[in-house]
Amino acid sequence: MSTNASTLRVDVWLWTTRQLRSRSLATAAARAGHVRINGLTAKASAPVRVGDEVRLRVQGFDRILVVKQLPPKRLGAPLAQECYEDLSAPRPQYQMIQGHREKGTGRPTKKERRQLEALRGEEWAKHSRR
Repeated sequence: MSTNASTLRVDVWLWTTRQLRSRSLATAAARAGHVRINGLTAKASAPVRVGDEVRLRVQGFDRILVVKQLPPKRLGAPLAQECYEDLSAPRPQYQMIQGHREKGTGRPTKKERRQLEALRGEEWAKHSRR
């Protein structure tokens, strides 16, 4: 699978360290340009070595991983975490704004309902069906 013991294909490394669920997803991510090795866009067959920095774009955020080990086969999650150092910034936490009505105030009026929908960011498309 690899040319020698000191390198491993990047798609295999992403799969064996459990960054992606399957090797075909790792290959597809590389083809789509979501994988970079040391700042350069990598093909699925690009070799990765110990000490390389692998950037993987997942759900719009970059994961920055430094290769510490090249596992010969897919590992369990605790062992897989020992194969890389994660330098990624924590993802931002989003909070949903919720309207609050006092208990016992009854059903909202049409005006209050529109204000709640505007607060939630809902469009009027559902009201203009024909």
